[in-house]
Amino acid sequence: MTLPPGAYRSWGGLAAQGSEIVDATAWIEQGAASRGPVLAYGNGRSYGDSCLNSGGTLLDTRGLDQVLAFDRETGLLTCEAGLMLDRLLDIVVPAGWFPPVTPGTSFVTIGGALANDVHGKNHHRAGTFGAHVRAFELMRSDGRSLLCAPDINADLFAATIGGYGLTGLVTQVTLQLMPIGSAAMEQEILHFDDLDGFFALAAASDAAYDYTVAWVDALASGRHLGRGVFFRANHAPDFGFLPPSAGRSLRFPVTPPFALINRTTLRAFNWLYRHSQPRGVAPRRVPYRPFFYPLDRIRDWNRAYGPMGLRQFQCAIPMAEARRAVEDMLRRTLDAGEASFLTVLKLFGARRSPGLMSFPIEGATLTLDFPNRGARTEVLLAELDRLTIEAGGRVNPYKDARMSGETFRASFPQWRDFARHVDPGFSSDFWRRVTDG
Repeated sequence: MTLPPGAYRSWGGLAAQGSEIVDATAWIEQGAASRGPVLAYGNGRSYGDSCLNSGGTLLDTRGLDQVLAFDRETGLLTCEAGLMLDRLLDIVVPAGWFPPVTPGTSFVTIGGALANDVHGKNHHRAGTFGAHVRAFELMRSDGRSLLCAPDINADLFAATIGGYGLTGLVTQVTLQLMPIGSAAMEQEILHFDDLDGFFALAAASDAAYDYTVAWVDALASGRHLGRGVFFRANHAPDFGFLPPSAGRSLRFPVTPPFALINRTTLRAFNWLYRHSQPRGVAPRRVPYRPFFYPLDRIRDWNRAYGPMGLRQFQCAIPMAEARRAVEDMLRRTLDAGEASFLTVLKLFGARRSPGLMSFPIEGATLTLDFPNRGARTEVLLAELDRLTIEAGGRVNPYKDARMSGETFRASFPQWRDFARHVDPGFSSDFWRRVTDG
């Protein structure tokens, strides 16, 4: 099937152009036969173009969605790579288990989580998703199917975790789950008035709380620059395993002709959001889904950014430079007149991923997103990239839709070692861009 324009997109709104769509199961059965370079496509939740392969073949993996084995005593689970995290949760949470690392949406495939080596609110404790992968099967473009584990095909194991899907098609994954005492979270919400307040709270919280993250009011300035709301939580010890009510899921109805996110609407939203969060209250129990996946209740919320989509930026900065660099980035964003709706700040821990190209490093991570306004947005993002590299940090490739090869190489000096493991039959828009073809 030849792809009609815009049919397969990234979450930021980029569309694959002229790609052929092949069901991943059929590709496997045909012995990896295809015309041109291929790339696995999960659920399209990457913000940038790392999930797109214009002019090549996209392997739709969502038909590979079966749980193959689940040991309810040990929490060891083997599933096909196209299984959605949302469905996995419905299976394992009632049995007293939880994914050891989860991103901010449940609408990702397990293969996509591995390919991007996703991180979550508990990186300071658990590291990345890849740290809990025990093995996976990888199909190369020559038709070989390889078992990869820390001690079996170890180089490919390391290159595939966080390898953007470029080393082959992951067909199944064995993951070690973590035990939980309930399906609820014990959450605390604290307000902070500036960046110093965030760093003090984060330092005091990471030792006692599994999950920490902060929302930042990106429009605050002056002595309130960097103010926001800090969330910290642990799994509640005993609340029963009946699935909590997820509430009614709403769908953003249409893509408006212009972005609904601007400084005026965002200023009103930030005020409402900040003042709606309780102050000075004891920990309270909340269902796990709204804690981990608050935006999943609004399907297609990215449509609010209008027909040109959004651009997201995420950096990781070593702790020694984190306070200064984050302040510089927030000031530059204000000076540029841009409005970031989802501004997230948290600390990464020291646990290293087994993935060769994994994004997190110990320090702070800042995430900003903007309506795509063309050249003016590109200028700001290039400036944020520059500030990141000057601070000794790195830019997240699977969030970035326009990272230059220079920024990529500065972020990941080990990229040449990784390139040796890239399957010559696989490619992506992202990979061609950062390696100049």
